[in-house]
Amino acid sequence: MEAIISANRPRIAILGRFADSTSVTRYAGLVNARRLVEGIWAAGGEPLTLLPVSGSDWASRLEGIDAIVMPGGSDVNPERYGQKPQSDELYGIDDLQDEVDLSLVKYALETGIPLLSICRGFQITNVALGGTLVQDMEVHHRHHVAPVTIEKYLTELGLSSPTVEASCYHHQVIDQVAPGVEVIARSAEGHIEAVRYPSKGWAFGVQWHPEDNFDTNPQQLELFQALVREAQKN
Repeated sequence: MEAIISANRPRIAILGRFADSTSVTRYAGLVNARRLVEGIWAAGGEPLTLLPVSGSDWASRLEGIDAIVMPGGSDVNPERYGQKPQSDELYGIDDLQDEVDLSLVKYALETGIPLLSICRGFQITNVALGGTLVQDMEVHHRHHVAPVTIEKYLTELGLSSPTVEASCYHHQVIDQVAPGVEVIARSAEGHIEAVRYPSKGWAFGVQWHPEDNFDTNPQQLELFQALVREAQKN
């Protein structure tokens, strides 16, 4: 970890999330989780928040950016994966957020820029590639912590152990896996918890929130460090 921190920090873009209100702005805000940006910083990266803008020229906007994190957030509009809303538990749907998320992950995977997707980011990347979601789980995984075993790519993920203590906060999961997406971990109930994406670059996704316990659980910080190492290659 010391070697990563002492090097020049690669620039890690995190797509911002719209919030109806925040205490410090008094009005609607653009946010990222403090724990997430602190986790990327602790791993040696320079976290930067991007404004979601329709029709973005990503080649231009991402100039000087070394990797992308697609963070957690609210629900994806079910119409994005060919369904009508079927649950009263759906919340925070924002068509602009969906549009920009979809275009950014497609660009990242097509160009090979390193990509880590988390929770909502994990879900919408599956949607971007042609998969679907369970709109509302029978048993929600909110404030849910449980071990998850990674079956493959431990070296690529920089993990010292295949078992990670996954801290989750979600009520949706992947249903149909998108073509080309490789499942590499499941929960005890069988839910998909981690995947590798089809890309010429480093591209992985996790359903849990590694930022929740990166400072107390080494495997979570190792995941961010793996992203930073890949970013340093750009």
